[in-house]
Amino acid sequence: MVLKKFIGDKAFYHKVMSITIPILIQNVITNFVSLLDNLMVGRLGTEPMSGVAIVNQLLFIFNLCIFGAISGAGIFTAQYHGKGDSEGVRNTFRIKLIIAVAVTAVFTLVFSVFGSQLINLFLHQGKEDLDLAATLTYGNQYFIVMIIAMLPFAISQCYAGTLKETGETVLPMTAGVIAVFVNLLLNYILIYGKLGAPALGVVGAAVATLIARIVECLIVIIWTHRHKEKNPFITGVYCSFRVPKALVLNVVKKGLPLMANEVLWATGMTVLSQCYSVRGLEAISATNISSTVSNLFFCAMFAFGNAISIIVGHLLGSGNLKKAKEEDTKLIFCAVVVCLGVGIIMAVCAPFVPNLYNTTELVKELATKFLLVSSILLPFNAFTNATYFTIRSGGQTGITFVFDSGFAWAVCVPVALILSRCTALPIFPLYAIVSSLDILKCFVGAILLKKGLWLRSLVDE
Repeated sequence: MVLKKFIGDKAFYHKVMSITIPILIQNVITNFVSLLDNLMVGRLGTEPMSGVAIVNQLLFIFNLCIFGAISGAGIFTAQYHGKGDSEGVRNTFRIKLIIAVAVTAVFTLVFSVFGSQLINLFLHQGKEDLDLAATLTYGNQYFIVMIIAMLPFAISQCYAGTLKETGETVLPMTAGVIAVFVNLLLNYILIYGKLGAPALGVVGAAVATLIARIVECLIVIIWTHRHKEKNPFITGVYCSFRVPKALVLNVVKKGLPLMANEVLWATGMTVLSQCYSVRGLEAISATNISSTVSNLFFCAMFAFGNAISIIVGHLLGSGNLKKAKEEDTKLIFCAVVVCLGVGIIMAVCAPFVPNLYNTTELVKELATKFLLVSSILLPFNAFTNATYFTIRSGGQTGITFVFDSGFAWAVCVPVALILSRCTALPIFPLYAIVSSLDILKCFVGAILLKKGLWLRSLVDE
C-alpha cells in the first residue's frame, strides 16, 4: 500500500515518458554539445577557457532572468491549456514577448557599459602564474558577440516555452537539437580555422553560438505559425498586444516573485563563483569544467521538473486537485530514484573527463573532486528541484521565492562569503561545504509539500 503511493501504473509512466523523454533528449544533446564546445575552447588554454567561463556565468543571470520573466505567464499558459482556453494562452504568449524584449534591452545596456568591470570581479591570482590581463581580453572579445545573441534566445524561449506548456515537446526538442549541431560544426570551423575559415578562437565560439540561436529561433517561429491547427493560440497573436487588465495584474503578481527569484538565485550562484575565484583563476577553470560536465548529468533532473510543471499544471487547471497531488508524489519519487542512478554513473566518469582539457594538473584534480561532490548531491538536488516546480505549478511564487533564492541568499551566500574572506580554507573544502548546504533545503521542501498550499487552480479564481 505504501509503494502504491509512490509508484504509478503503466499509463502514468507512459504519460510521464511522452513528456520527459523529448525534453531529456533535447537537454542531453544540448549539454553534450556544450561540453564539446567547452572542450574546444579548453583546448586553447586555461586563460581563454576562464575568460569564456566568466562571461557565461554573467550570461547565466540573463538566461535565468528570461526564464523567470516568462515563467509567471507560463503558469497560466499550462492551466489555460488544461481548461481548453486558447484565447487565454494567446494572451499569456503576448505578455511573454513584451516582458522578454524589455528584459533583453535592460541586460544589453548593462553588459555593454559595464562588461569589463564585471569580468574583473572574477580575476584573482592563485597558486599558478596565470595571465589575468589575457583572460580579461578573451572575456571581452567573447562578450561583445554574445550580447547580440541574447535577443534570439529570449524570443525562442517565449515560443518554445508556450509550445511545451501546451503539450508540444517534440518541436522544441528538434529545434534545439538542430541548433546545437549547427553550433558544434561552426565551433570546429571558426575556433580552429577549418575549411578555409580564419581561426577566430573565442570570437569564433561566440559567432557559432549566435548563428545557432538564430537558427533555433527561426525554426520554432516558422513551425508554430505554419501549424496553426495544432497551435490555435498563434492565430491573430500579432494583430493586437492588448490583453485583459486582470490577467496582466495576475501575471505580474505571480511573475514578479518568479522573475526576482531567478535573478536573485542566478546572482547568488554568480556570487558563489566569485567567492571561489578568490582562491585563484584555477578555481574558476575547475568549476567551469565541473559545472559543464555536471549539467550533462543534471538533464534527468531538469526533465522531471518540466514534466511536473506540465502534468501537475494541467491537472490543477482542470480542477482535479486530488489526482494532481497523487501524481506529483509519484513524479518526485521517480525523479529521485532516477537521479540516484545517474549520480552513480557521474561518480564513475568524474576522474576521466577533466583529462580531456588542455589545462594544468591542479585544475584537473580540482574538477574531479568537484564532480564527485555533485554526484553525491544529485538525488538531493532532484528532490529540491521537483519541489520547486511543484510549488510553482500552483502559482505559489512567493513561497518559491523564499524556498529558492531566499535560501541561497540567507544560507549559501553568507557561508561562502565568510569562508572565502575570513578563513584560509582551501578551495575544495570551501566548495564541498557550500554545495552540501542544499541538503538542509530538502527538509524545508518536504515541509512545504506536506502543507499542500500549492494545490489550487488559478484559472478558476
